[in-house]
Amino acid sequence: MVQASGTVKPAVVVFDCDGVLVDAVSSWRTLHDAFGTDNALNLNRFIRGEISDVEFMRSDIQMWKEVQDPIHRDELFRAYAGVKLMPGAREVVQQLQDEGVFVAIVSAGVDIFVSSIASMLKVDDWIANGFVFDDEGYLTNEGVCRLHATGKNEVIQKLLGMNGFKPEQCVSVGDSEMDLSMQVEGSHFIGFNPSRQSSEDAFVKAGVPVVNVKDLREILPLIGMG
Repeated sequence: MVQASGTVKPAVVVFDCDGVLVDAVSSWRTLHDAFGTDNALNLNRFIRGEISDVEFMRSDIQMWKEVQDPIHRDELFRAYAGVKLMPGAREVVQQLQDEGVFVAIVSAGVDIFVSSIASMLKVDDWIANGFVFDDEGYLTNEGVCRLHATGKNEVIQKLLGMNGFKPEQCVSVGDSEMDLSMQVEGSHFIGFNPSRQSSEDAFVKAGVPVVNVKDLREILPLIGMG
């Protein structure tokens, strides 16, 4: 952030997953594409704060089950087969870790997908929302809400405290207006390739640096590592 906000090289970088580490707008949207469903109406209600994370997840699952019931965990996992890493993701995470930076993923996306990305990139820690499966691996009607999409600061504050980091040592990277909640007081935020006009507008209003290309390496100069 030397050029962007006058700070030193971070000790910890926290990434959103969907649209940042992977070239897919949403791991929930990927499943909708697989089942041929569309929950855009409830997405807009969720962004406006009219429904909760749990209600939104429940509405997603209900839509899929109207198309197919039961749904096995393996079928959900297969839906992500075509999703690719964001250009530069592997190199950026590797460079950060080579220089001793702690790398974490804080995502409101789907845990079975985020966990595979976390393992692939060998990040230091991760958290995501997800599903409840029965003993035979079939999807139940409920989602698991481990963090609120608009309350990521709570998780990041815990992460910093557990690992002895100060907020000013932290940079978060996200692609939507909800990800602005990643910016705990004193920390820094980079908007990456906003997928909606509302996200771009929110980043401009917040006065955060924004990368407008699909190449994660472009964040490096903004954190004094380019």
